[in-house]
Amino acid sequence: MASYVGRPAPGDDERHRPLEPPPPRLTRARRNITWHPGLTRRERNELRRQRGLTLWLTGLSASGKSTVAAALEQHLLHLGLAAYRLDGDNVRFGLNKDLGFSEHDRKENIRRISEVAKLFADSSPVAITSFISPYRADRDLARQLHASSATQGDEPIPFVEVFFDVPLSVAEQRDPKGLYKKARAGEIKDFTGISAPYEEPISPEITIKTYESSVEDCVAQITAWLADKGYIKLG
Repeated sequence: MASYVGRPAPGDDERHRPLEPPPPRLTRARRNITWHPGLTRRERNELRRQRGLTLWLTGLSASGKSTVAAALEQHLLHLGLAAYRLDGDNVRFGLNKDLGFSEHDRKENIRRISEVAKLFADSSPVAITSFISPYRADRDLARQLHASSATQGDEPIPFVEVFFDVPLSVAEQRDPKGLYKKARAGEIKDFTGISAPYEEPISPEITIKTYESSVEDCVAQITAWLADKGYIKLG
């Protein structure tokens, strides 16, 4: 069975076309709501002595995203930095429990998490998301959402794409949940890398190879990058 890693998904052009305008009912409703300004992001960052940002971890299932994300969250907290991890499985027990794994539901899953991550980062912590997020257009939309957060006197919220570059064969060999085996047997439909595509990032800020590096080394790599860019202060 052919794999789908790195291949454009069917209907790729449609996913990259401009978003359709909202339904008239929704447009009318938006006319009746008003944005209420408060603290600027700069003021909040200065008070908390930390700049918020989103680390967007993406990659195949079993690429090591959740493991590294959990270790990274602990590491940042021990450095005295506020951090919060949003895990792909965990959010499906609450916020996204109404979503399945169709292309439509996957896109909605990422749209919601993009908004939530932006809210966390806007309040100064480091938001760490670990989601397969297989479609490039959806990840680009998350990036654009953060870029559009710039306001007068406020810079946009940084969005850092972290690609877990692991060969499909390695991910299948790991298979801690037995999902690849089920997907190969046809027991799971629309499984990323097997029967559904994973579109690799073109220019991620950070590339992680967990099959070559330990969890500790991966955490150190991400932390060093953040410090080098001035997003966090060490020591």
